[in-house]
Amino acid sequence: MRLSIDLGGTNIRVAQVENGCCLCKKSVPCKATEAAEVVVAQLSELIREMITPEVDGIGIGVPSIVDANRGIVYNVANIPSWKEVHLKEILEKEFNVAVAVNNDCNCFALGVNLYGEGRSYADLVGITLGTGVGAGILVDRHLYSGNYAGAGEIGSLPYLDSDFEHYCSSFFFKRYGTSGAEMAEKAAQGNAQALEMWQQFGHHLGQLMKAILFTYAPQAIVIGGGIAPAFPLFEQAMHEAMSDYPYKLILDKVKIFPSTLKDANLLGASALF
Repeated sequence: MRLSIDLGGTNIRVAQVENGCCLCKKSVPCKATEAAEVVVAQLSELIREMITPEVDGIGIGVPSIVDANRGIVYNVANIPSWKEVHLKEILEKEFNVAVAVNNDCNCFALGVNLYGEGRSYADLVGITLGTGVGAGILVDRHLYSGNYAGAGEIGSLPYLDSDFEHYCSSFFFKRYGTSGAEMAEKAAQGNAQALEMWQQFGHHLGQLMKAILFTYAPQAIVIGGGIAPAFPLFEQAMHEAMSDYPYKLILDKVKIFPSTLKDANLLGASALF
């Protein structure tokens, strides 16, 4: 059995995972604005509550760059005090079990490849669309993390007057003083302005998809994150924006779809070992 952790600036989620199933889960608001040691103590307390003698490893996904070999996390998104935290060393010393740490988007991609809709594909990119944009990359079913788990930071690629993150995440809707959830609700009611906004979003995402094809040419691109359920609202515009991709054989073969796998990040974190 593994203990899996999905650490975010909003919530910390912990689950006991066995045979690809989350047996027991707990989520608490993260004390993200507190000092680094306070957040570490909160994480340790959660682990202490959930760990059992059957747990032989702790896998952790973190929204940051990571020295995966040494388990050191750097500059964690939305937890300002976590500039450099030797997480693996701290937790292995305290709990005396193996600890593996990696980027949270890598955990998502690994989860969908092992347990979700991505199981049929050896070469896969899993992207998360939510507060930001991130990606995890599987090459021949092996996670490619790059140096400091920095591979897949596609949201930071330059695009128009900013970067893709500002056009393919919740930032896009904030430009108009709204949210993806609100626009999805209005679009479901047939609101023309909301439907047009989703068309624009799909166009921008299509440009990002082409960048992924040029860079990785995967067999599949799986979409996760809070915006993924709205896929039907932007799917057509996304594909239309991709139509000028020059390598038709690659374009015709790639599969792009949202993930419905619950707890993909937690399941992926359990498989980091």
